Amino acid sequence: MEDAKKLEEGTLGSDTELVKEYHKQYSKDIVTTTTHSHDHEVVNKIERGDVIEQKDQNEPKKTQGGIVEEQAITMVKQAKKSKRIATLDAFRGLTIVLMILVDDGGEFYPRIDHSPWNGCTLADFVMPFFLFIVGVAIALALKRVPKINDAVKKIILRTLKLLFWGILLQGGYSHAPSDLIYGVDMKQIRWCGILQRIALVYLVVALIETFTTKGRPTAIDSRPVSIFTAYRWQWIGGFISFLIYMITTFALYVPDWSFIDETERYTVKCGMRGHFGPACNAVGYVDRQVWGVNHLYSQPVWIRLKACTLSSPSGGPLREGAPIWCRAPFEPEGLLSSISAILSGTIGIHYGHILVHFKGHSERLKQWMSMGFGLLIIAIILHFTDAIPINKQLYSFSYVCFTAGAAGIVFSGLYILIDVWGFRTPFLFLEWIGMNAMLVFVLGAQGILAAFVNGWYYGTPDKSLVNWIQEHVFINVWHSERLGSLLYVIFAEITFWGIVAGILHKLRIYWKL
Repeated sequence: MEDAKKLEEGTLGSDTELVKEYHKQYSKDIVTTTTHSHDHEVVNKIERGDVIEQKDQNEPKKTQGGIVEEQAITMVKQAKKSKRIATLDAFRGLTIVLMILVDDGGEFYPRIDHSPWNGCTLADFVMPFFLFIVGVAIALALKRVPKINDAVKKIILRTLKLLFWGILLQGGYSHAPSDLIYGVDMKQIRWCGILQRIALVYLVVALIETFTTKGRPTAIDSRPVSIFTAYRWQWIGGFISFLIYMITTFALYVPDWSFIDETERYTVKCGMRGHFGPACNAVGYVDRQVWGVNHLYSQPVWIRLKACTLSSPSGGPLREGAPIWCRAPFEPEGLLSSISAILSGTIGIHYGHILVHFKGHSERLKQWMSMGFGLLIIAIILHFTDAIPINKQLYSFSYVCFTAGAAGIVFSGLYILIDVWGFRTPFLFLEWIGMNAMLVFVLGAQGILAAFVNGWYYGTPDKSLVNWIQEHVFINVWHSERLGSLLYVIFAEITFWGIVAGILHKLRIYWKL
C-alpha cells in the first residue's frame, strides 16, 4: 500500500523502488510465463540493491523469461506518468449529471432551475463547473508540450469543433427531443451557446498556457504566492478579461432599444450606465450590437420573475401590465459575459497547476481549500452589500467567485473521497460519464438519442417509446407528474447513461474532440 501511495503521489522514483513496484504488480505474470526462478532472483536482487553483473555493459541483461531489468523500470515509470487522477473524470461526470437533472427536472422543480435573475440555484453551477474542469484539464494536458506549433494547431482545431457542435445543437437547427423536425431560419439562428462559450474560454486559456510553456518552472517552493508568480501570465490574462468586463459593464452607455415580438414592435427605455437589471445592462447591449437582437435566445429565464408572471418562480402567462422587456430576447451565453467566463477557466487552470507541482495530498488540499473558501467569502460580501450581485445571466464577478469557489471545494471533496481515501466504487458511474462527457452531452443532455427513439412512433408522434415509459412506468405509477418526471430523469436518463458510459469504457470506446 505504501508503494502504491508513492506511485500515486509521484514520489516513487528510485530504480529499486520502481522494480519493487513492478514486482508487486506483475509477479503473477512472471510466474506463468517463466520456467525457471532466475527472473525472480533478478528482481529480488534489484529490490535488495545488489549489483548485477553483465557480460556486456552496453546490452541490458535478459533473463530466461525474457524480462529485462531496464524494461521493468521503464514500464513502471510509464505507469507512473500515465497515472490518472480519477477525480477529474468524476467531477466532469458530476457536471453532466447536474446538467441533465436541472434541464429536464427544472421544469417541475423551479427551485433547482436557473435563477430568474439575481441569486444562484443548482442549475447555475453547471456552466462554471464545465469551465473550471476545462481549465484543470488544460494544465495537465499541456504540461509537456513538445512543439508549440503542433499544440496551437490542436487547440484551434478543437475550438472549431466545439463551435461547430455548439451551433448545430443550440443554434436552432436541432429541435430535439420533443419536435420531430429540423432546420433553422438563418435570420433567427442563435450564434451563442454552451459549447461556444467553452470554446472561447478554452481557446484563450490554452493559448496562454502553450505560449508560456518555455518559462514554466520545474519546481515550486512552499511560499503561498509562488504558484501565482510562477504562472503570472495566466493570471494576467484572467485579469485583463476581468478589466474588460468591469469597465464595459460600468462605463458603457446603454441607449433605448427595440425588438419585434411576433408582429408588434416594442421599445425598451434605457439611457443609463452601470445597470444590473434585466432591461438595460451592458451585457445585453453588447450582444444586440454584435449579433443582432434576432439572433439572441428567445426564451430568457427572466420571464419567471415576479415582475413578469404571477406564477413565479415557475413559468406562466405574462401578468397584466408586465414590463415590455419581459417579452424581449436575451443571450445568457453572450460575448461580454463569455469574456468574464475566461476567469472561471483561469481559476480552473490554477487548480491544475497545483495538481502538477504539489505531489502530497495535504499540500494540494491546503492550496485548493484556502482558495475555494476565499472566493466564496469575496462573492458573499459583494452580493449582500449590493455592490455586485451574484448573477448567472450577466456572469458577474461575484458569480465567478461564488461558483469557482464552490467548484474548488467540490473538487477537493471528491479528491479526498476518491483519490485519497480510495472510495472509488460509489463514484465509478460519474467517472464513466466523465470519460465520455461529449457523447453523453450530445446524445443525452441535448436529447439527440431521445429524438431518434421518438421518431419511431405508433399512430401519432406522442405514442413513442420514450413518452410511453415516462407516462406509464413513472408518472402513472407514482400518481404525480412532478415526482414521476423527476424519477424518470434519475433512472431513465442519468442511470441509463451511467450504464451506457460504463459499457463503452469497458470496450475502450471514447468520443473526444
